[in-house]
Amino acid sequence: MHFHIITLFPEICQAYTDASILGRAQKSEKGKGAKVKGKKISVSYYNPREFSKDKNKKVDERPYGGGPGMVMQAEPVLKAWEKAVGRKKDQSKVKTLIMSPRGRVFTQDVAKEYAQKYEHLVLISGRYEGIDYRVNEILGAEEVSVGEYVLTGGELPALTIVDATARQIPGVLGTFESLEEERVTSGKSYTRPEVLKYKKQEYRVPEVLLKGNHAEIEKWRGDK
Repeated sequence: MHFHIITLFPEICQAYTDASILGRAQKSEKGKGAKVKGKKISVSYYNPREFSKDKNKKVDERPYGGGPGMVMQAEPVLKAWEKAVGRKKDQSKVKTLIMSPRGRVFTQDVAKEYAQKYEHLVLISGRYEGIDYRVNEILGAEEVSVGEYVLTGGELPALTIVDATARQIPGVLGTFESLEEERVTSGKSYTRPEVLKYKKQEYRVPEVLLKGNHAEIEKWRGDK
């Protein structure tokens, strides 16, 4: 899958997507017999300022009808979208999202839906008081929310969607991580040492985890 992030602050997003699992998934790997395995995902960035006609690269204006704050102009965002996916012949494989606290609530099931149905996911990250609504109308974009709260920008919601959706793409997670993805656990994990001494108190690993009885361990995890 190819993720396209439209944002005024691409450096914020790229620092995260280039690290760890997402970073690894964007690199080609050598398989058996020196065969090169392709990338699992791609992530591209588009700054609306690059498409502004203003000499100072301004992309915001006062809202019609009055009100506080500024609104992102439609044209720079639309031009960024065109650069990203405007020439894709099969637009049915393209999904355009606008980050918004008023939108459809993003869940694990939605992440699976995006991964299964689309090849290109465009994530438009607004700032200020939002984006000129004509962007929604022209692109048929879906507003999506990662929670009932308001952030200063759409970058964190966009990264949340990229991360959760990428995990649903075959090969992005390693074998062990894939197993963990499907398992519902207690949320309690322990590692060495067996006895942790902290401020004159001893904190022990639950005994069931030390006996090696996998059936009992799974039962313990499921009961928690």
